[in-house]
This record gives sequence, structure tokens and C-alpha cells, in this order.
Amino acid sequence: MKKFITLLLIMLSASVFSQSKGKALLQEVSAKVKSYDNISLDFKYVLENTSENIKQETRGDVVMEGEKYRLNILGITRLFDGKTMYSISPEDEEVTISSDNTDEEDNITPSKMLSFYEDGYTYSMDIEQNIKGRKVQYVKLTPIDSNSEIKHILLGIDKQTKHIYNLIQIGKNGTKTTLTVNSFKTNEPLSKTLFTFDNNKYKDYYINKLD
Repeated sequence: MKKFITLLLIMLSASVFSQSKGKALLQEVSAKVKSYDNISLDFKYVLENTSENIKQETRGDVVMEGEKYRLNILGITRLFDGKTMYSISPEDEEVTISSDNTDEEDNITPSKMLSFYEDGYTYSMDIEQNIKGRKVQYVKLTPIDSNSEIKHILLGIDKQTKHIYNLIQIGKNGTKTTLTVNSFKTNEPLSKTLFTFDNNKYKDYYINKLD
């Protein structure tokens, strides 16, 4: 789940690519992301490894407002209210609760999403493709750390809307993960309790407090 959230937040972190041939385009992406009060995404997530004969596909949705977010995927709701993380699993009737530990190096939080790539990656402009009638420009990111499990990442940007269209991550083990945005909505009217955990709804659940 942590790896998936990292991918998701990477999709909204394009603003740091300030020195490249695509500088003007990426600055527009950054300005748009920063201007929104909230962002709602519906997406498709695909994991493939041909040599291992693996292909997994799922859909999900996420709503983000500042540091807060509510993510639904694989039957689990992951809720972060700005201080505490709640992972709610109806199938297991379990809620896992943990505090936000932003000091952990691999903990990619929404508050970091606009500065995530200032360190750790080199980048370059890649191909432009026509996908379902839209022009998508790709930016290629390569980890500086030679020990990284990631070979490279391709971030696709819709040139017309200046929104992120998809993200393709290639692992050194041959695994390819693709996150494609089906719906990108902004400044939606949100319930005041959307990011609030309601204990009364989970009285019969096992509460697992990690700290």
C-alpha cells in the first residue's frame, strides 16, 4: 500500500521539474496543482511482470485537500486527517491506526508531493504521444541512487489541460506499474467529515494501534 501511495503522490509532484526543455509546460502544471483547494481522482492501476506471468489490474479513487487525503483501493480505505493515519479494512473488520512519522525517509506524504523530486532523480524530456485524441508529453526520471529498485519513471502530462495523465514506473526486476487517471476533478464541494475518522462506525472492528 505504501508503494502505491508513493506512486499516486508522484503523479502530483511534477512542479519540481524547473530546469528542462519542458520548463514552461511543467511550471504550468505546478501552478495548476497549487491553485486547487482539493483534487479528486478516479484511476486505473496495473502491475505487470511478463517473466513472472503476473498482471494485476484494479481501480480506485482518492480525494486530497492539503495534507489530508482519503484513498479507496483494493477494498481498503486509507484515511489521513493531517495527524493520524487510519487504514480501514471491512473484509477483515480491522482498523489500523498510526501517527504520521514524516521523519522516515521513505514516508512520502501529501505535504512533500510538490518537492519530492528536488533530490534523488535526474530527468529529461521524453516522447510525445497521441493517446485517445490527446497529446501527452512524457518526462523521464532516473534515480540517482544506483541501489534503487526503480529503473526509471515516465510521467505523462496532458498538454492541453496541463494535468497528469499517467505514470509508468519500470523496476529493475522487470515489473511495470502504470497509474492512469480516468477522472481529474478539482475544487469539489466536500463533506466536513470526509477526512474524519468516526469511531462509532467501527465499534465491532478490531482496532490495531501501531504506536
